[in-house]
Order: sequence, then structure tokens, then C-alpha cells
Amino acid sequence: MAGDGGTKAIIAALSANLAIAALKFVAFVLTMSSSMLAEAIHSVADSGNQVLLLLGGKRSQRAASPEHPFGYGRERYIYAFIVSIVLFSIGGLFALYEAWEKFLHPHAIEGGFWWVPLAVLVGAIAAESFSFRTAIHESNPSRGKQSWIKFIRNAKQPELPVILLEDFGALLGLVFALFGVGLTLITGDGSWDAAGTGMIGLLLVGIAVVLAVETKSLLLGESATHEDNARITEAIESNGTRIIHLKTMHLGPEELLVAAKISVGAADSGQAIAKAIDDAELRIRTAVPIARVIYLEPDVERA
Repeated sequence: MAGDGGTKAIIAALSANLAIAALKFVAFVLTMSSSMLAEAIHSVADSGNQVLLLLGGKRSQRAASPEHPFGYGRERYIYAFIVSIVLFSIGGLFALYEAWEKFLHPHAIEGGFWWVPLAVLVGAIAAESFSFRTAIHESNPSRGKQSWIKFIRNAKQPELPVILLEDFGALLGLVFALFGVGLTLITGDGSWDAAGTGMIGLLLVGIAVVLAVETKSLLLGESATHEDNARITEAIESNGTRIIHLKTMHLGPEELLVAAKISVGAADSGQAIAKAIDDAELRIRTAVPIARVIYLEPDVERA
């Protein structure tokens, strides 16, 4: 599965979104508010997101095969990319469509249950705040001293950035819905409800774009962090070996491929070279435990 922190954040978000989605649909049926419908679809999309992330974490654990000799670790990136492209886009585009329809045919909140959407939205904000707090708590050990923007851009574990942005978007979307519903109840003008729905749609599409860009970069194959590259370099060169060139790539969030050409003496025997390579691999794995696949090519030192 995803790392323990990522799994806890996913389960917390899934539990909150399933309960919130049901309440939002009830509020929509009682009031016919487009903001409530957009928020209900948003919660359903978020729940689907979390199921996909859990599925991706499970499938990434499959053992390497002849067809996939480096394993399935990057499958977590694929599912995160699907989340960003399909579900966020569906939620966002649906909300924009609802907003357009409501602008063309505005109507006030229907029925005698005007208080229902307000109660649901306030309760949803409380539940989403708990989920967001869990995501922040589970992200902090990986984030370290990085800013949140830098963490989202540099994270190799896709689940935490997805959940963070998803929960942040859910909270902001609830505020937009509260804005639209509240002003519609005060003024009797359904255009405010449509405005809140449109803001939710733009928010979801914007988050989809950010996540798509970041997960696309992971799918293409990102190198190790600057810190891990420095540790690998130090581990190889600690006994005087010179690195001719070094390349790294994440096979998954916790799996790193290391390929390097290193210098050996022209008079070194094959046995001495093999031992030097074995020792260097041991030092690399000690310095960077996620370095699972290591290829070191010896080359004669030249002027």
C-alpha cells in the first residue's frame, strides 16, 4: 500500500467524503440548490479519488515479472494521474455546466428546508477540517522544513499531495457553496447560487491542472532529490573512487534506480574491481535505503 502516512490520510478523507456526499445529496433533494448538487458531485469524485489511490497502492506491491523487471512501483503515479485528469475534471466540468444552467434559469432555494443546506455545509466544513488536519499531520514528517508549495512540487509519494490539495479544495469549495447558498437565501436571487457553483467548478479544474502537471513529471521519471544525490555521491567517493557520471530515477516513491560510471585503476584486477563495486553498492544502500536497483560500470581512470 501507500506509505503508512499516506494510507491514514486516504482513509480519513474517504470516510469523511462518503458521509458528506450523502448529506449533500439529501440537502440538494430538499432544496434543489445547484451549489449543493455541485458539492455532492465533488464529494463523490473525491471518494472515487481515494478508492483509486488505495487501489494504486495495492497494485504497486506486485512482484517484478519478466515483462516488468523493475516492478510496479510507478503504478501509484498512474492512478494519481487518473485522479487528477478524470475525476477532478469531471467534478469541475460538471459544476461549471450546472453554474451555466443556473445562470440561464436562476431560481431561489426551494421548499421549506432553507436551513438544511446551511447545516450540511457547516457540518461538512467540520468533517473536512478533520480530514485536512490528518493530511497535514501525516505530511509533516516527509515535508520537513519545506514550504507546502515546495513539498507538493517535490514529493515522490503522490498520495499525500493529492489528499492535501483535495481536502484544501473541498474546504474552499464548501466556503464558496456557503457563500452562494447564503446570499441566495438572503436575496432570493438564484444567480448567487450559480456563482458559488461556478467558483467550485473553477477551483476543481485548477486543482486538476496542478495535479496533472506534478504527476506527469513523476510518470516521466524524476531523479532522486538533491539530498539523496549528494548522499549517493558521497557514499561512492568516500574511498577515493571518482564518479564519471551518475544518473538516478524513481521507480516508485520508495524505490530508486542508481546508475553510475566509476573510475578504477588501470592495473586493478577483475577481483579487485568486483569488490570495489560491491563495497560501493553497500555504502549506497546504507546512505540511501530506497536505492533498490544499482548498476555501477567501471571505467579506467583517464587524464
